[in-house]
Amino acid sequence: MLLLQGALIVDGSGAPGWTGELLIDGERIAGMGPALHVDPAVPRRDCHGLVLAPGFIDAHSHDDAALIAAPAMRPKLTQGVTTVVTGNCGISLAPLVTADPPPPMNLLAREQFRHASFADWRAAVNAARPAVNAVGLVGHTALRLRCMRDLSRPATAAERDAMCALLDEAMSQGAAGLSSGTFYAPAAAANATELLALARVAARHGGVYAVHLRDEMAGVLAAITEAADCAYRAGLPLVISHHKCAGRAQWGRSLQTLALIERLSERQALGLDVYPYLAGSTVLRADLADGLTPIRLTWSEAHPGLAGRWLADIARDWACSEPEAVARLQPGGACYFQMCDDDVDRILTHPLAMIGSDGLPHDRFPHPRLWGAFPRVWAHYGRERGLLTLAQAVHKMTGLTAQRFGLMDRGLLRVGAAADLVLFDAERLADRADYGEPTTPAAGVAAVWVNGGLALDGHTPRARAGRVLAKPVGRPSRSPCPDSSAQ
Repeated sequence: MLLLQGALIVDGSGAPGWTGELLIDGERIAGMGPALHVDPAVPRRDCHGLVLAPGFIDAHSHDDAALIAAPAMRPKLTQGVTTVVTGNCGISLAPLVTADPPPPMNLLAREQFRHASFADWRAAVNAARPAVNAVGLVGHTALRLRCMRDLSRPATAAERDAMCALLDEAMSQGAAGLSSGTFYAPAAAANATELLALARVAARHGGVYAVHLRDEMAGVLAAITEAADCAYRAGLPLVISHHKCAGRAQWGRSLQTLALIERLSERQALGLDVYPYLAGSTVLRADLADGLTPIRLTWSEAHPGLAGRWLADIARDWACSEPEAVARLQPGGACYFQMCDDDVDRILTHPLAMIGSDGLPHDRFPHPRLWGAFPRVWAHYGRERGLLTLAQAVHKMTGLTAQRFGLMDRGLLRVGAAADLVLFDAERLADRADYGEPTTPAAGVAAVWVNGGLALDGHTPRARAGRVLAKPVGRPSRSPCPDSSAQ
């Protein structure tokens, strides 16, 4: 047992904080109140001047392989993150075995694609004893690679059936839902029939559907509608991944996208995640090298020593165009400075928006969101700019995310809930990672508990008590939309 005393308790619900005490007993919160009557022999920790909140939940990670290969999970733990949602954007390790994963699957560690089932991946993560918990989605692209030889067309009925069988198995083994990324070439040919068939499998198991939209640029409104219609017809909650309006021609269109999302949310369960930066990061793509978007290389197998340099400078040194430089750098990844402040502000502060880092832990020179996304939400958007209260910022990183993913005993401080906790200094909490020094740990996190175990004390890692969480239960369900034309 451990009694935490004198903290400002911000419980994750969005309600204002209050000063009091919290008792940890084993993996659970055993008591909360202004002053608890506890045996004097119980150890105590003085938390005066600090904030005690639920451990942050990363709604959008690509930590599938990092949980196994680097189970200390320092980029997330040092931010106060206690649970990561993996398998996003259609990209998941399971159920796929391959030695040569194509883009964007190679955003995950190449050598880790050896898990033929979700149960295999879950066992590997648990055996590694990660420092944080994980919630696993199954990637549509991984299913396509497993079941289809020709990815340039929609799946046949037999291929759909094979993918649905694998997803059904994974959901029965504890997967939390389905993700897709039709923005990327291996899944771009998937049609509504293919996606709906899989979404209906996830729906039968009470899962979620997280979508990297087909288009975040000129066609963003149509892409939102496509994803929402699929989730609505299948009867499961939708999460729009890393919502943005990408490219200068789209700046300001969040007024339209958020209005559409609000209208859609009146008919169906719908949310979105967002990271607190103007740049995104993904694989190197020549079609994004438009000469207008600043692009910074994060990794290149052909030229690893160039990681961290601007693409424009590389192209100038090579006396070639940016698309030509992209071709010579392949395979690789980059940061793309595609967004504007007004859109990010508007999206991040929207009531439906939760926080996901979208960090890429295997990049040689990663986007700073990997190490700094969660402290930045409060430090930059709350404390510095006044766009969020402390309670609102914590809610977006905890209670709202737990609700979206059906994590019934996480994300809120209450008696009986899992003791996933972060203790931090609200005046000092800050992201210190930037584009020049992207792996600098955050400041201001005093301690982190995962499943009741002290995981981080100041800068010192302690016990690794994370695991793949059991499939969420208790999510409100809705019957699929009647649709006689759907197969």
